[in-house]
Amino acid sequence: MFGNPLGSRLRGFTLVEVLIFIVIVGIAMAGILSIMNLTSVASTDPMRDKQALAIAESLLEEIESQAFTYCDPDDANASIATSPAGCAGAAQGLGPTAGETRYAEPRFDNVGDYHNMAPPVPAPIPTKPNAVADVQGQVVNQLQDYVAEVKETSGLGGDEIRIDVTVRSGETVVTLTGYRYRYAPRTVP
Repeated sequence: MFGNPLGSRLRGFTLVEVLIFIVIVGIAMAGILSIMNLTSVASTDPMRDKQALAIAESLLEEIESQAFTYCDPDDANASIATSPAGCAGAAQGLGPTAGETRYAEPRFDNVGDYHNMAPPVPAPIPTKPNAVADVQGQVVNQLQDYVAEVKETSGLGGDEIRIDVTVRSGETVVTLTGYRYRYAPRTVP
């Protein structure tokens, strides 16, 4: 009357059922963890993209803020020249004026100086000669994996320059393009 009758079955899990449950849960956890791993590995990509974009924007702004005169701003006739022929020395072209650099005195002072901008000499990191450096020529340790390149193309008879700044880091490539027009050709800093 009281207790279990001999004919009733006991309830619970068998060892085989527990093992099958553990295997199924283990496979599910492995799948979930692999998806989480892919997500966490790719989560740094937006940071790299944003950092490369910030470097490119900064360099493009630096270039576009320079004078765009017929002559090098250090030329005696820079403030009065009405054409490249009016320069006391050579007219400003694409490429740095002799002796000027981004990293030491005398510094770049014209938009055209930045064309094919060379890295500091000697290169701060010999294996990465175009590594991003500050205006003193020092590579910022956190940015040593980024490489910047500047290409300029002249147009409209020399009164317009297209500036392409490309920053690379691993598979991340960011290119920004800006235009500078010679709207005030006799304005020197």
